[in-house]
Amino acid sequence: MNQTEKLLMGIENILSVASDLVQEVDGLKLVEEECQMLKEKLFLKQLTLSEQYVFALALDGHSVKEMQGILFKEENTIKTQRRNILQKLNASSMKEAIDFHKRTTQTSSQNFTNYHQEIFQKLVKTS
Repeated sequence: MNQTEKLLMGIENILSVASDLVQEVDGLKLVEEECQMLKEKLFLKQLTLSEQYVFALALDGHSVKEMQGILFKEENTIKTQRRNILQKLNASSMKEAIDFHKRTTQTSSQNFTNYHQEIFQKLVKTS
């Protein structure tokens, strides 16, 4: 076997290993996405369904007054639910809670959009 053949075999071996690594990385990306979705679900399990609605609206930047109109709830009810959210997340403000949510879940924009769509579909069904 001459040098050229040895070199070609070496290159072929390297390409095979590289292909295996690419497949392995793709598999790890899927596992990471699944972990992120599980983190999101675990995060939401801390909150009641009503608190999830309030939190979803807070994520979208709605004020308490706007939440009243959307959820058809009294101001005090919404404020109580916001306070409960802050206690459960050990946050001192809704901004801190939202930042915590983003850091904890690290959701992709698609998962984030799906979360909002799911919450609002539940809102529509209960309204």
